[in-house]
Amino acid sequence: MADPASWLGARGWGAALLYSVLVTVALVTAIRRYDQWPLGPADLVTLVRVGLIGVVTALVAEGGPVGPLVSVATLALVLDWVDGLVARGTRTESDFGARFDMEADAFLILALSVYVSGSLGPWVLAIGAMRYLFWAAARVAPWLRGPLPPSVARKGVAAAQGIVLTVAASGVLPRPAGAVVVAVALVALLWSFGRDVVALWRAGVPEPGAAERKR
Repeated sequence: MADPASWLGARGWGAALLYSVLVTVALVTAIRRYDQWPLGPADLVTLVRVGLIGVVTALVAEGGPVGPLVSVATLALVLDWVDGLVARGTRTESDFGARFDMEADAFLILALSVYVSGSLGPWVLAIGAMRYLFWAAARVAPWLRGPLPPSVARKGVAAAQGIVLTVAASGVLPRPAGAVVVAVALVALLWSFGRDVVALWRAGVPEPGAAERKR
């Protein structure tokens, strides 16, 4: 068995260092913003996931090897299910925990989409970029920052992205089949985001003439 230290070269270690710095800054900022200390049991599970996602990020930057990358990504996906169980079981759900979990998911999907794009093409990057494009759009259009009701479909589509990308990264599917599966996942993601954008538009943008009717 190869020494795990041999999996990474300068690019991998550099990516790991940069990831660690950015995650630390973002986490400290979020803890202060939400006044969330100490971290709850589910948050600690998510923190372990964040560490695993850092390993995935480093392996993606290095270009493999695929076996450890898929194994670590799979463990991170399993823990995504576990932290939800822990949060509900201990009744420690929080806005901080939900945001922490969402951002961890988003970055894992971004890292996996970068890896899979190497074999299927740059269009796969749209999956990983979707969350961040939405965030950027919300800086320009405040109505995109409105609350959304819980949605089983939204959660299902989001969870499917990591699973599909991990399967595609593993190479167990022939390339054409992998491309089809990833394309279906992208279409589902576009539908999910599109549905939410329409809902936010309807909730946040006044109808024409609404101001006059209020007078």
